Amino acid sequence: MANFSKSNVPQFSVDVYQNEYLPEGGREVNAIVTVTATGGGTIGSAVAAPHLYAPGQGPSAAVAIMVDCSGSMDYPPTKMRNARDATAAAIDTLRDGVHFAVIGGTHVAKEVYPGGGRLAVADATTRDQAKQALRRLSAGGGTAIGTWLRLADRLLSSADVAIRHGILLTDGRNEHESPQDLRAALGACAGRFTCDARGVGTDWEVKEVTGIASALLGSADIVADPAGLAADFTRMMETAMGKEVADVALRVWTPVGTTIKFVKQVAPTVEELTDRRTEAGPRAGDYPTGSWGDESRDYHVCVEVPAAGLGQEMLAARISLVVPQSDGTAQPLGAQGLVRAVWTDDMTASTSINPQVAHYTGQAELAQAIQQGLDLRKAGDVDGATAKLGRAVQLASESGNADTAKLLAKVVDVVDAAAGTVRLKAKVAEADEMTLETRSTKTVRVKK
Repeated sequence: MANFSKSNVPQFSVDVYQNEYLPEGGREVNAIVTVTATGGGTIGSAVAAPHLYAPGQGPSAAVAIMVDCSGSMDYPPTKMRNARDATAAAIDTLRDGVHFAVIGGTHVAKEVYPGGGRLAVADATTRDQAKQALRRLSAGGGTAIGTWLRLADRLLSSADVAIRHGILLTDGRNEHESPQDLRAALGACAGRFTCDARGVGTDWEVKEVTGIASALLGSADIVADPAGLAADFTRMMETAMGKEVADVALRVWTPVGTTIKFVKQVAPTVEELTDRRTEAGPRAGDYPTGSWGDESRDYHVCVEVPAAGLGQEMLAARISLVVPQSDGTAQPLGAQGLVRAVWTDDMTASTSINPQVAHYTGQAELAQAIQQGLDLRKAGDVDGATAKLGRAVQLASESGNADTAKLLAKVVDVVDAAAGTVRLKAKVAEADEMTLETRSTKTVRVKK
């Protein structure tokens, strides 16, 4: 990991939204923590050490593009052509000086460009050479995504850069290695690079693709029509090129007697972070958040505090941002927020739910209700699926999550959105069901 001076880091801020008042005997404290980075995603505000990037450019970065070349990419034949065009569009979006490689993925991983176990450095010549090399991409063979990820890791780790990122495209299920092999590969790659994953068409497994993106702190989505790949790849690469600081961790310190019940990202997507904690000294733990550009995200932190008497107050948690270093230290990013607990006999104060906490509790329930409802639908449990998807419709309506509401309306007939009354559609297009499942964790931010 590269060291950097504080003056070169995008400015981070932390805002805490909570109801700090607890009734007598109350122990659970909930807070929404909004983290905002400004100055990222702009030329000149690089975070790597100066020797790692060229003047006037963003931070040093390395990108590996993994393209599914299994036999199914030939059905229809336009799919492979669209994948080549999308990869070319992504290559065109690379910033000068960025290290990059293209990997062809089947039951084995092959270096398509530049080859020789190395990365190319983006300029007009190498971009043209890479696009010429894409002509060699052809469909044939199986699918073993873990091998693609391990090759990407080897290539990306060969560069002394600040940002390491992967883009992975697949159209099928991971049938030529065991689930354990894929999990092992994800475990080996987690924390070493971030990765966006895309499923093209409808023959892939949603939980595999979303699981890859989740483990590697990237985004997941469906591109049902291969013709949309180029635009999607361009957007992904533009986002990757806007990242300025990697490996940011949310550090949560709690006092003696306080336990953390959960930490999760709740916007722009729901992402469980509780089990990803690494210890960071006495009563402190780090939760990985990946790479940051110019953006804002929300996190829900829930802690259990020791019981206290009326009128007492305490610091329940201190939230800060750090970049862990390879020598075991951590670089602070200069922003922190405090979570408090105050015990009161004022029932109005202690029973009020903070609007941000209420909103994101509902968004997390919405994501869970969709996933459970779709699983029950696949299992043939009509009543269970109807109940869960009805609750999802109700939550989407209450929170103003219009995008999710539209996706739900393609799977159920909405009778009364406010009451959550729905009927399962007799026929649902596979792409519509997969889109709803893939995007189920996308949230809307609370109206402040």
